[in-house]
Amino acid sequence: MDTPATELLPTVEISTGPAPRHSVIWLHGLGADGNDFAPIVPELARALPPLRFVFPHAPLRAVTLNGGMRMRAWYDIRSLDLRDRVDAEGLAQSQAQVRALLAREQTAQGIAPERLFLAGFSQGGAVALALAVQDARPLAGVIALSTYLPPIVQPASGVPARRVFMGHGGFDPIVPQALGEAARERLRQLGHSVDWHSYPMPHAVLPQEIADLRAWLAQRLVP
Repeated sequence: MDTPATELLPTVEISTGPAPRHSVIWLHGLGADGNDFAPIVPELARALPPLRFVFPHAPLRAVTLNGGMRMRAWYDIRSLDLRDRVDAEGLAQSQAQVRALLAREQTAQGIAPERLFLAGFSQGGAVALALAVQDARPLAGVIALSTYLPPIVQPASGVPARRVFMGHGGFDPIVPQALGEAARERLRQLGHSVDWHSYPMPHAVLPQEIADLRAWLAQRLVP
């Protein structure tokens, strides 16, 4: 792995207006980078108060399922079997790196934890959900798109109840919707509030999903 856990990840950073009082840290999917979701910011943030978006680049690492090819990934994917899919060490390292970014928003940007959103798509969403059930920080909300909660993740005590937006495609061949539904039920069992949305799409994001997410964000923003 090219980036140690103690080093801040490189990021793409966008503010939609002056003096934003909320930040969204958004984790991309396997093989993409921090630029992947930057184009949706104008539509997602339309008519909302100023927001700060932070899109980190995952470290470069060999991915077993892709023949050992090196690409940006939050953890290695060993097989299609979900029970043996996630590299525990890589997941823990990525969680530490994202925690460092969350802390930086507090110290460098002056944004309180309850004004921080953590978002992720696919593999990035799995990291976001892992942190959601293990980190005691009082986040404003968690956004998990086309993703799952890795079975190796053990919920920690002292984690506050989360408000979670989950969106998934009914025709997703990469992360079947059943995995997202299982994550939804697990989160609810743990006491978290999940706003679930299913869309007629594959492993992607639709304009309707962006509109639904914008409405959800509007309700979560602290005046």
